[in-house]
Formats: sequence, C-alpha cells, structure tokens
Amino acid sequence: MSWLLEKINGGLVRVFLIVVALFWLVPTIGLLASSLRSPEDMSASGWWHVFGKPSQLTFESYQKLLENSDITHSLWNTVLITVPATVLVVVIGALAGYAFAWMEFPGRDWWFLIVVSLLVVPVQVALIPIAELFGKVGLFGTIFGVILFHVGFGLPFAVFLLRNFFAEIPRELLEAARLDGAGELRLFTRVVMPLGGPAIASLGIFQFLWVWNDMLVALVFTKSGTQPITVALQTQVRQFGNNVDVLAPGAFISMVIPLAVFFAFQRQFVSGVMAGAVK
Repeated sequence: MSWLLEKINGGLVRVFLIVVALFWLVPTIGLLASSLRSPEDMSASGWWHVFGKPSQLTFESYQKLLENSDITHSLWNTVLITVPATVLVVVIGALAGYAFAWMEFPGRDWWFLIVVSLLVVPVQVALIPIAELFGKVGLFGTIFGVILFHVGFGLPFAVFLLRNFFAEIPRELLEAARLDGAGELRLFTRVVMPLGGPAIASLGIFQFLWVWNDMLVALVFTKSGTQPITVALQTQVRQFGNNVDVLAPGAFISMVIPLAVFFAFQRQFVSGVMAGAVK
C-alpha cells in the first residue's frame, strides 16, 4: 500500500510541476504568437486566437525588425556588453577565489571580508558617483564604461561564490599535485578549474542573465549609439507606441537568447547548485 501512495504522491508532484512550468511559459508563448501575427490581427483579437487560425502566422514582423537599424544595432551592443562582462567576471572571480582559498598572503582574511562587504552596496547608490567619474575620464556613454560597471558589481559575488567552492577541494589533492611539480598556475588550470566547472557555469549563467536583462545601468551609462536592446525597446515604446510589429519580435529575441543560454547550461547549473548545497 505504501508503494502505491508513493507513486500517487510522485505523480501529483509531477503534474503540479508541469502545470507550474506551463504557466511560467505562457508569457513566452504569448509573445512568440504575437510576434508572428500582423499588427491588424493583434489589434483585432488576442494572441491565443492564433491556435484557431494558423493562417495568421507570418514572419513579416521579423523582416521589419531586421530592417530596423536601431534594434539590430542595439542587439549587437547587448552582445558586446554581455559577453565581455561575463567572461571577465568569471575569469577574475576564479583567479581571486583560488587566491583567497589556497594562497597565503598578508591580510588574506581581511581582504576577503572587504570583498564580501561589497555585496551589500546597492547598485543605485553608486550610479551617480560613478557616472560623474566616468564623465571625467571619458568613459561615460561608452560600451567599455558599461562593461566596467557590470564587472565591478559582479566581482564581489563571483569571488565569494568561487572562493567557498574552491575551499572545499581536498587539500590532499592539491598537495599531491604540488609534489608532482605543479606550480600555482598549472594547479589552477589543471586541477581547480576542472573541479570547479559546475560553480563556474552557475556563475556564468547568473552574470549573463543579469547583464543581458539589465536596464537601469544601461539607461544611465549609455547614449543613442551604445544602447542595448532593453533600452532600445523602451525607446521604441516611448516614440512609437503603436509599433507593435517591431516591439513584439524584438522583445521575443531579447527574451529567448538568455532562455537558450540557461537551458544549454542547465545541467552544469544544477550540478553547481547541488554541489554547493551538499557541501
């Protein structure tokens, strides 16, 4: 009787999770359906009518999107901002995390406490001072300035996460590698990095999603030629409120790319989260 109850409970949990997943996907499905309809159809009826009338599906909106230089340029700007900001945070965070976990240097624990204390600094507090600083050094309104801001605010969490993960690596394994003649760089690249793959993948996903979906920092630090897709779509809404045939496919592309990145690395993400929970 107990095995029957376990199967029933397990089945109910699966059904519940499927229902939650479907509700979570409704906005994405609705945006996709809207992006494949003409403006006339969208103004006449809701997006769910496309399931009864598949003839409404068309790629004209995506064609107009590709012809909109502001949107396509902003999408490229988003890539130029997100990829370097993610790579730099992962690389620098991994190096610093290894140093704080396994290298001895004066004031190591105090420096680590200072880094961790930066986690409590809100982004909003630093916007105006850093904007003034970037204006004085000529970085305001540039893509490089936005990258620096995201790297600076992403590093405290990266160092904290990777240091704690690297510290759980067995000391005997590292000492054995040192006895074999491995230096710190080789030890980091050949032993620590492969073992820390799940945590690094989790950090990369977090950083990528945060930078890609950011709008506040981009609104403050970018101008017309360096705006990412989030700001460009907001500008389209402000200037062309009825420009749905461009907004719908642009918003869907802006949403589907981070979703694709997450699902592509979901196994590494889950492994990193579970490893951190077990340790």
